[in-house]
Amino acid sequence: MPAFHYRKSSYSDYEAECVEIATNIPTTIAIRDSKHPTGPALHLHPTTWTAFQTALVKGKL
Repeated sequence: MPAFHYRKSSYSDYEAECVEIATNIPTTIAIRDSKHPTGPALHLHPTTWTAFQTALVKGKL
């Protein structure tokens, strides 16, 4: 399995609530809790991630 290269979300609170995202694998967007980097990660297809972001912007989530 390829290695994911995570970075903190620009919307994260750098003191407490931190989400990290990896976009270096073309077919997968990986999301994890920075406080638990060895814990589970959510893996989404890029089109699913885009739909999620669109819904957030439109206030539907």
